[in-house]
Amino acid sequence: MLTSSFLCETPEQTFQLGEEIGKKAQSGEVWCLTGGLGAGKTLFVKGMAKGLGFEGNVTSPTFNLQNVYEGRLPLYHFDWYRLNKAEEVENIGWSEWLSREGVVVVEWGDKFKNLFPPNMIKMAFEPYTETGRRLIVEGHNESIPRVQEIILCWPL
Repeated sequence: MLTSSFLCETPEQTFQLGEEIGKKAQSGEVWCLTGGLGAGKTLFVKGMAKGLGFEGNVTSPTFNLQNVYEGRLPLYHFDWYRLNKAEEVENIGWSEWLSREGVVVVEWGDKFKNLFPPNMIKMAFEPYTETGRRLIVEGHNESIPRVQEIILCWPL
């Protein structure tokens, strides 16, 4: 396992980190985002989408559970906040989404950690000031080289 952390002093920096990660994103990446309400998860995903070349509006899929953003690679954005059972995740075709070309990002992924593949990259969002966030990135197995690359991209 490889773990590192980033300090983002402002929401803009959280967005920028997501954008930098999106620019270098590779098909098959699976991201598990954790943190409380308002911690910056959706803002980070907005940056990732921009980095992947998506120019439209990015919103949290809290009520429809999933959004797809088409860029250099498709970004499959899930939100499991409202889900209570692993079967609900499976019923939206989770395993099928994991097998598609593109990048998968899940907000509130810690609710069903056992559904993620071993190459998952975890990003935890911890507020430490009103606008500042500590982002902790964690990689396992084959995601470790990607996490090493992410560590080198910050600070800008």
